[in-house]
Amino acid sequence: MNSEELILVTGATGFLGVQLVHELLDRQPNATLALLIRDRPGQSGQQRADLIVPAAQRARIQVYSGDVSQPNCGLDAAVWQRLSAETTRVIHSAATVRFDHSLEEARRINVEGTRRVLDFAGGARQLRSFAYVGTAYVAGERNDLVRESELAVGQGYRNTYEQTKAEAEALVRSRLGSLPGVILRPSIIVGDSRTGVTSSFKMMYWPLKIYARRLWRTVPGYPDAVLDIVPVDYVAASVARLVFDEAALGNTVHLCAGPRGSATIQQVAQRAMEYFNAPAPRYVDPKLFFALVRPLLWVSLWGRKRRVLRDGRAYRDYFTMKMQFDTSNAERLLEPAGMCPPPVLDYLDHLFHYCLASDWGRKPVAVQ
Repeated sequence: MNSEELILVTGATGFLGVQLVHELLDRQPNATLALLIRDRPGQSGQQRADLIVPAAQRARIQVYSGDVSQPNCGLDAAVWQRLSAETTRVIHSAATVRFDHSLEEARRINVEGTRRVLDFAGGARQLRSFAYVGTAYVAGERNDLVRESELAVGQGYRNTYEQTKAEAEALVRSRLGSLPGVILRPSIIVGDSRTGVTSSFKMMYWPLKIYARRLWRTVPGYPDAVLDIVPVDYVAASVARLVFDEAALGNTVHLCAGPRGSATIQQVAQRAMEYFNAPAPRYVDPKLFFALVRPLLWVSLWGRKRRVLRDGRAYRDYFTMKMQFDTSNAERLLEPAGMCPPPVLDYLDHLFHYCLASDWGRKPVAVQ
């Protein structure tokens, strides 16, 4: 590792991206990071970077205001050329993770954004590796064992997020013959396994919150549905390691709990019931719930419970999934370094504790 390493990172201000920046700064003390960050109204990319990078480390950061969904990633020609000449590694993790985007909007960000970053990497004259952070849920509606080598096997998709991430991964795969790249597929990323800390209270956290607050206990899903979650510390550390691992190049790696570490909805609900001292959840066949029960409830409920019905639609498929993610490549590449995802049931209480301590993200928590 030498001081000539310049690592371009997209998505640095996201939940995973923030942790990844810290990992890279810690693991590669001689590297410089080039962060591509979108300006926001009233807040520049530089100001956003200053919120996530400790002052003592800012000399090792270059910030570029840009947007992967724009031509040349929003960079002017001179900056694009200079970065092309100096960048040695690229980590592309910028994406929209919303389920409700139109297909056109999701493609603009997830597919065309990936195409532009690939074009940049293809012209980077010193490129040593390209890491694409995708998602295990490119598996879509599959209900079997999903292997790391597989992508399109005729499956359908639950939403535009899954579909466009699959399309983006196909694009990356098409370039791996000419680019030294690795595809990384995390499952559902949750808080730190040791502290429970998270800045994102989406996915698993939303149904958990309404259950813990006793707003709802009906689960339109199957008790034996599989919940594969991974803590952000494991994913960030894995990405930071694999982008420097020549043995990873050309591979797809599931950063998932996998068959050994995942849990069922029933196991997670049981642990939540005990921790939050909540009533036992009721499981309802999802086909019956959405065809009959939900329409009746929609006309009879108001206020907070009706909002639960409305907002819960985005999560319904994740209570019915039976697929498992094979982690053979992850085990081969990461276990020799002592990096294994902790079993889901081993750190759930840490996640629950942080939810309550932070009032579901509404107040700061001092972490030891």
